[in-house]
Amino acid sequence: MSETRIEKDSLGPIEVPSKAYYGAQTERARRNFPVSGLTFPPRFLNALARIKREAATVNEEMGIVPAELAAAIRGAADEVIAGQRNGDFPLDIFQTGSGTSTNMNANEVLANRAIEILGGVMGSKSPVHPNDHVNAGQSSNDTIPTAIHVSAYSAIAEDLEPALVRLAEALEKKAAEFDDAVKIGRTHLQDAVPVRLGQEFSGYAQQVRNGIARLEAAQPRLAELALGGTAVGTGLNAPPGFADKVIERLAQATGHPFVPAPNRFEALAAKDACVEASGALKTVATSLAKIANDLRWLGSGPRCGLGEILLPSLQPGSSIMPGKVNPVIPEMVLMVAAQVAGNDTTITLAGMAGNFELNVMMPVLAYNLLQSIEILANAAKLLDERCVRGLEADRDRAREMVEKSLAMCTALAPKIGYDEAAAIAKEAYATGRTVREVARERKVLPDAELDEVLDPWSMTEGGVLGEGLLGG
Repeated sequence: MSETRIEKDSLGPIEVPSKAYYGAQTERARRNFPVSGLTFPPRFLNALARIKREAATVNEEMGIVPAELAAAIRGAADEVIAGQRNGDFPLDIFQTGSGTSTNMNANEVLANRAIEILGGVMGSKSPVHPNDHVNAGQSSNDTIPTAIHVSAYSAIAEDLEPALVRLAEALEKKAAEFDDAVKIGRTHLQDAVPVRLGQEFSGYAQQVRNGIARLEAAQPRLAELALGGTAVGTGLNAPPGFADKVIERLAQATGHPFVPAPNRFEALAAKDACVEASGALKTVATSLAKIANDLRWLGSGPRCGLGEILLPSLQPGSSIMPGKVNPVIPEMVLMVAAQVAGNDTTITLAGMAGNFELNVMMPVLAYNLLQSIEILANAAKLLDERCVRGLEADRDRAREMVEKSLAMCTALAPKIGYDEAAAIAKEAYATGRTVREVARERKVLPDAELDEVLDPWSMTEGGVLGEGLLGG
């Protein structure tokens, strides 16, 4: 059997690998764009195949595609949805800016597989044609942005948001568990007044909850689909009602509230919903980075750092220093956050590339958006399961550092005045003694009152945790 077959497109014949389900247009693009080796992720291919599947059904109902052909297209699409044809989508992300090459890749794969299902010859375009049947009622210009929205919405709802919810719950559980641990607060990386470790963790949990809310706020725009706009937004060659019916079927199949875009000219020409979603993702990444940074600092040591919490020991940390263990999960989160921030810049620039009726940087936008969602979901999951759940508080270390802190003088100031309290802090620092020791020696207050004023727990009672946050 020959290793290649001949397929034809409007530019003429071209050799295609004999076992490949893609065809001539895909092969030309494969040769034209050997740029990065980066390809569309499975979730995007899944969304694209779902669009083609539901379009086949609607085209059958409207009498545009014969029932037998529509059934074969659905069967082929089901295989792509199941991930069985990922190897037949070889095209580089850096390709034609509309994603036409990838849309035709899908059309050709589904057509050739449908032909095979019906007993025909792959590459013959008979009885199933990639344009006339698989792509009926569609254009790359509305199909690709629809696939971006469907895949991004699904990834956020199915992967990222659940991971963030579990992380928030884990942080809330630790906030309750650590609420009896009083530690020194820090501002400007300098000692500040005491705070409960649980209060710190309640702040982390709230950051994650806020991130979930930000994603939810962006999702309604992602749920708006461009399908039906065809080439420039006018809907040329799309039968009346075609897109609405496909979108309705997509919503039913995925369980997500997809709706037709209220203005398809905006949906094709602009990618503002994706830029908005990316901004929310960047904010989530920023929150996770802040939490991860605090965890690795709080757990620094084990003897010469802060050491107020104990991080789980997951792997040896050095090839030269025996016994060293590093905060590997927080470090991973920091790198993910950096990548998401970089992706957001790319997505922002891609969003600016809407010239007249079409955005022409959709493939790179899609890749970066979906990567941000995927790696954030994985990072949140690992931060939860491999770090937060195993955290322990070193209460003895926390008490020791509170007692040594010069910021204890803050509680004295209302009783003895700012200047006298500052003098006590200065002497304590110079002599290496505690504020309590210097204040008692100076007899600024009776001993009982002094101990009451310098009680660390009482210094943490000025604020309250968010209602319902702990155990809520």
